[in-house]
Amino acid sequence: MNKRTPLYQQHVNHEGKIIDFCGWDMPVNYGSQIQEHNSVRESAGIFDVSHMTVVDVSGEDAREYLRYILANDVAKLDKVGQALYSAMLNHDGHVLDDLIVYRIKSGYRLVTNCATRQKDLRWLIQNTDGFRVSIQEKSRLAIIAIHGPESITKCCELLSTENARMIRELKYFQGAEAGNWLIARTGYTGELGLEFIIPDEDAPRLWDQSIELGVTPIGLGARDTLRLEAGMNLYGQEMDESISPLSANMEKTIAYEHPNREFIGKPALIAHSELQKAGKIPVLKGLVLEKRGMLRTGQKVLTDSGEGLITSGGFSPTLKHSIALARIPVSSSSCEVEVRGISTPVRIVEPNFVRFGKRVFE
Repeated sequence: MNKRTPLYQQHVNHEGKIIDFCGWDMPVNYGSQIQEHNSVRESAGIFDVSHMTVVDVSGEDAREYLRYILANDVAKLDKVGQALYSAMLNHDGHVLDDLIVYRIKSGYRLVTNCATRQKDLRWLIQNTDGFRVSIQEKSRLAIIAIHGPESITKCCELLSTENARMIRELKYFQGAEAGNWLIARTGYTGELGLEFIIPDEDAPRLWDQSIELGVTPIGLGARDTLRLEAGMNLYGQEMDESISPLSANMEKTIAYEHPNREFIGKPALIAHSELQKAGKIPVLKGLVLEKRGMLRTGQKVLTDSGEGLITSGGFSPTLKHSIALARIPVSSSSCEVEVRGISTPVRIVEPNFVRFGKRVFE
């Protein structure tokens, strides 16, 4: 039997189409995926992301432990409430998972992918030798995301005056603890919004009250088209244990600033960097097809420097044409994809298509 989040009954009540997602019963949509997508771009939508894995790291050596485990540097989190996006690498410099780490009062909180739960927990525990740390999965916490241009206003109506003032002051990638709630300006859509990490028992009430205010329930289908438009990676497609973060547009999440900081995968990453300069490791770019046709995940592409592969592709409801993320040779300047049996030119752009409802590529 699949796992179910504390909001499963809410999904059923709103006629969500339930599918198996990595061993969880989750809603793929509640009717029209495009309408759900547009609701997030134009007003506000609510997502159940309680299938994600939450892990708290505490103890005397928590900071130094995470500086060793993660490619990004948690030393940047010098204040409680700050957040950081990072890769967790294996010794070959390939991506075990991507995650967000929050600085909280008791230490640090990691939110990782559900499909990698067992692997991540095992890796975190295996690498505690020599560190005085506690690794605790928080399996009784739910995660609700509310995103869209009206999201902050809607959330302020749900919260106390004090908490409403607090969230209005949050900057991107900042969070604040309100009792046993963590509320953060993070997300997966390229829109204004918040994520609530809260006790399971509080989740149905927050969901129901949000729906009563006119926030639209959003399934996994629209979540995927939103993140593709925002150029955000999906584990298992843009990266996995065979892919370097340098081939997943994650260079900015690698912190080399402190030469004395060793982290798992660092020597391999340095070698990857040299190989990429020599054109031997591909990069992740955006592809745009403004003519009729569809770019699809798994399609091969042909560039002027060799072959590549679409890692995520589909129709953009915001832009009204097809877009894709693709891993291609580093020096590529032109590209073609076979569409309906015909080699069709597509544009290569930076892997970021839509922010705050607007096209961002040239």
